[in-house]
Amino acid sequence: MHVGMAAVFQNPGRARSDREVYGCELRLADLAEPLGFESIWGVEHHFTDYTMCPDVLQFLTYMAGRTERAQLGSMVVVLPWHDPMRVAEEVAMLDNISGGRLILGLGRGAGKVEFDGFRLSMDESRQRFVESAEMLLGGLETGYCEYSGTFVKQPRAAIRPAPFKSFRGRTYAAAVSPESLPVMAKLGVGILIIPQKPWKEVARELETYRSLYRDVNGVDAPPPVSAGWTFCDESAERAEQMARRFIGGYYQTVLDHYQFQGDHLARTKGYEYYGKMAEKIAQYGTDTVVDYFMNLQVWGTPAQCYEKILDIHARTGMSHYVGVFSYAGMPYEDAERNLRLFAREVMPALQKLGAAPPTSGRAEVVGRAATPVNLGLLGS
Repeated sequence: MHVGMAAVFQNPGRARSDREVYGCELRLADLAEPLGFESIWGVEHHFTDYTMCPDVLQFLTYMAGRTERAQLGSMVVVLPWHDPMRVAEEVAMLDNISGGRLILGLGRGAGKVEFDGFRLSMDESRQRFVESAEMLLGGLETGYCEYSGTFVKQPRAAIRPAPFKSFRGRTYAAAVSPESLPVMAKLGVGILIIPQKPWKEVARELETYRSLYRDVNGVDAPPPVSAGWTFCDESAERAEQMARRFIGGYYQTVLDHYQFQGDHLARTKGYEYYGKMAEKIAQYGTDTVVDYFMNLQVWGTPAQCYEKILDIHARTGMSHYVGVFSYAGMPYEDAERNLRLFAREVMPALQKLGAAPPTSGRAEVVGRAATPVNLGLLGS
């Protein structure tokens, strides 16, 4: 299994200066390759302290110059917020600079504050995403972009520097709502899993996606990539305390950024699935939902972390695990200790695993919440 790490640049409550947050996150990212992580990932968000990385490709370009081997993953470039012609150029440029190390992750976004900031309607996001993705992916294979759609109208223009190798097999998209699965299958891209719904449901949706992908493309779908908020500690008790404090704290930032307690998503075209979030919070209560999200993530002793990832692997057949090790204002010393322990005690065993087909009927890992809460939080 390929193991990567992601930097997310959170600063909840502005407890530190943004510059200090950047310094700490970049120090952690610099540790990734020396510790043996095979990829470094960044995310894209705007305007709030939820995640302060407005240009994930710029961050990855910086890391390209500081590394030699690590692949560079976008989790994700949110296409409706960009001119797709510019994205094509930036992707090709980064891939040329890095020697072909880019893993391209795409998404359509779900943050009202971000769509408002860019003066865009969320009602148009799915169509904007599809048109942009079709043009971008076609252009990366042919070397030029050309498209005539409702929102994307691009006369033929060359991508320079020219793409020098295919992006097929190294392009993924976040697909949270079930309606996105046919879209991703048709685009011919892999699935990026952001854990937020029951693993049994994820496994069922992946089977649907795989069937659709096979029908559309005539070949098997690539194995998915799964991210996970991770806390690894020698003490099981301390690991749980820290997970509750920081993974739970991360979920609070999700609620704030995406405004899931409001009703706007239920009234927004293409986001009806997300609109159920307010109902779930009212039904179960915030504490229960926070606990459920926490227990979808990876935390515990090294042995417990390994077993939880093994369980996810058995259910999804994922080829990559991407850990997030610093979040929700976690002190740098704790984040570094977390990262180093995982790299030393967990990662070597994971890297011996292949992307085997999912195993049906695997028992739940002890400690996972049983409450059937379904959290539609991010992505498409």
